[in-house]
Amino acid sequence: MPALAACSSTSTTAPPPAEPRAEVRPKNVILFISDGCGPASFTMARAYRRDVLGRDEGLALDPYLVGTVQTHAADTRVTDSAAGATAFACGVKTYNGAIAVDTLRQPLGTLVEAAEARGLATGLVATSTITHATPAAFSAHVPARGMTAEIAAQQITRGIDVLFGGGLRDYLPVAEGGSRQDGRNLLQEARAAGYTVATTRDAFDRLDAAPALALMAPGHMAYELDRNGAEQPSLAEMTRKALDLLAGDPDGFFLMVEGSRIDHAAHGNDAAGHLHDILAYDEAVAVALAFAREEGHTLVVATSDHETGGLTLGRSLDGRGVYAWYPEVLAGVRRSNEGLAKMLEAGADPAAVLRAGGLDPDDLDAADRQALLDAAEEGDTGAFLARYNDVIARRAVIGWTTTGHTGVDVNLYAFGPGADRFRGNQDNTDVGRRLADLLGLDLPAA
Repeated sequence: MPALAACSSTSTTAPPPAEPRAEVRPKNVILFISDGCGPASFTMARAYRRDVLGRDEGLALDPYLVGTVQTHAADTRVTDSAAGATAFACGVKTYNGAIAVDTLRQPLGTLVEAAEARGLATGLVATSTITHATPAAFSAHVPARGMTAEIAAQQITRGIDVLFGGGLRDYLPVAEGGSRQDGRNLLQEARAAGYTVATTRDAFDRLDAAPALALMAPGHMAYELDRNGAEQPSLAEMTRKALDLLAGDPDGFFLMVEGSRIDHAAHGNDAAGHLHDILAYDEAVAVALAFAREEGHTLVVATSDHETGGLTLGRSLDGRGVYAWYPEVLAGVRRSNEGLAKMLEAGADPAAVLRAGGLDPDDLDAADRQALLDAAEEGDTGAFLARYNDVIARRAVIGWTTTGHTGVDVNLYAFGPGADRFRGNQDNTDVGRRLADLLGLDLPAA
């Protein structure tokens, strides 16, 4: 009793409730999408950076891991990039292949359209064609992702301030080296609409005002392993240029940046191509984070639309589970699968191709060496790459379970005002809706 009395005598009045703090909202949002990049892929990139490159600070993304994202589409547990991007762009589930339309094929308002309606500047950056599924879902409405000619035609009418990527063919008619069957030259139409158009590295470097359209390759841009810096900017350089062009808008901006070819390499089970595009993506994120820290009113959110390849770090070899994996195996690879294929098709000596791929022909198992040389001599690039990728994977003790997508949850990162909104596990549509809410955008009305 005395103890209870002492306790009760300290205070008889509860403190008043604290006033709720007003949420700080961002002026600008930068959304990063690492296409096809699952948790194991980030682990691989971090380990390579630390153990091979000797950089102990980890990935730029690492301090800002706040949650995970569920990726399923409306019609399947394994999404494609079109449905995944539509979830982010529109906050709505749809079917695989859909570009910013719902399951009834009706157009959905996008973050870009809603941002434009509110007076914000907008931009899209990708290492794929700019008409590919992810940038398309932020800039067009079509029932099938393969409608790239229509996607391109819509993109230059949306008022988007920055469009950077590959995909020049989709903007030009067949008669001028493009793929358009309607005879339209969208570069001319874009210039007439006020865009400065760049199709070379020099022209890209000279861009100093929006609206700007930079199409840096006929199709997809090069993998980072193959990229010629004199011809194509890196994803980090495109991100920096986009920020330079958008940051002056007094109302703020929305920018989406995609590391597109991370996914393409994983589809091919190309470990080194996958790895180096992830590292290039992380460098682009570092550029945005530096901008956000200095500017003070910018939210950076980074996630993936899905995982590709079913990558495992550690695997069974000859029926025995191996408790190890070796990122240093990838250090000698100097070309992506695409780069190796181009060497073969150009008639390069198969031994030189193998060395560019990080393999010494004299150090190969006899069966592997013969299979690779036979495939090269027969011109069977597919068989060559399949055997090559298997050798690399076995040496590195990594595995791939598919050449398609998987349904695992993906990482979610956030930094800046509003970052707390993204903590925990959430649906991919929540990401789009929360970004819209933080920017005060009306998606349904867009």
